[in-house]
Amino acid sequence: MFDKLDDMLIHYEELMHTLGEPDVAQDTKRFTKLMKEQAELAPIVEAYREYKKAKQSIEDSLQILEEESDEEMRELAKEELSESKKRVEELEHELKVLLLPKDPNDDKNIILEIRAGAGGDEAALFAAELYRMYCNYADSQHWKVEMISLNENGIGGFKEVVAMVTGKGAYSKLKYESGVHRVQRVPETESGGRIHTSTATVAVMPEAEEVDVQIDMNDCRIDVMRASGNGGQCVNTTDSAVRLTHIPTGIVIYSQTEKSQLQNKEKAFRLLRSKLYDMELEKRQNSEAEERRSQIGTGDRSEKIRTYNFPQGRVTDHRIKLTLYKIDSIMNGDIQELLDNLIAADQSAKLAKMSEE
Repeated sequence: MFDKLDDMLIHYEELMHTLGEPDVAQDTKRFTKLMKEQAELAPIVEAYREYKKAKQSIEDSLQILEEESDEEMRELAKEELSESKKRVEELEHELKVLLLPKDPNDDKNIILEIRAGAGGDEAALFAAELYRMYCNYADSQHWKVEMISLNENGIGGFKEVVAMVTGKGAYSKLKYESGVHRVQRVPETESGGRIHTSTATVAVMPEAEEVDVQIDMNDCRIDVMRASGNGGQCVNTTDSAVRLTHIPTGIVIYSQTEKSQLQNKEKAFRLLRSKLYDMELEKRQNSEAEERRSQIGTGDRSEKIRTYNFPQGRVTDHRIKLTLYKIDSIMNGDIQELLDNLIAADQSAKLAKMSEE
């Protein structure tokens, strides 16, 4: 590990020297590539430099203890030695995490798809609440949420909603949300006060670029029609809605949120690319069964991942056995604590697997 880190440190210093050359900034493509590489290496180099400082501090403290007879100086050296040893341990763990292979999709935008599951109208209401929860979280991260399609149930619930979430690291944070979310509460329509259990399925897919997925137009059928539902001016009066069918897979995408047929068509193709890319990812993960087991459920849509119990005010993530008693703030988008724990658990599982190899 440390040989690799020494090589990275040398490469980083060479990179910084190259970036300082006056003619480099004139080649925009090369400059952007070098800046991206520098930004990726910077946290590792910073942690490694701090690690080397802490190791040096240990050596200095041991030398003082060996040579110094003054008791006050010896006590200070012992204190410094203890702190430096603790810091070395922390930094070793941090460096191992930083050196874990990076998910190539982590920096991508996402397609968020939420579908009502078992539970009828109550499931649709829960799906709408989950959508608002993710919108609020996205807002706290300064991400942009753009709806692609929506199928409502007439009482404020969502049978299905699809949206694009654009922002730095969107996939890296929300990829753990794919799966079945379960709600336990007394529905407003329930006169007997009995607790009902309903579900909604969340799918988080990395947005695929055109270079990631090539679509053969001969495999697609495009139908145009009037948008349905509560449209604004122009939305329901022109044939702006687009239904895109991918014949080989049977995927059907309906896009109607824009006034322009061209914009709806573009959105539909963005979603199709992401769905095809996600299918390919899932196939790859299934063939790498061992690696899949080391992950914290980042793909299996049938897996029940979380329960939201309103009477008890708790949210439980079943994958990491974590229960938080702050359901109101979580439903308002305060999901960072859940995500941090999932990321930490995923990293620990990968580190454990790495140490076995």
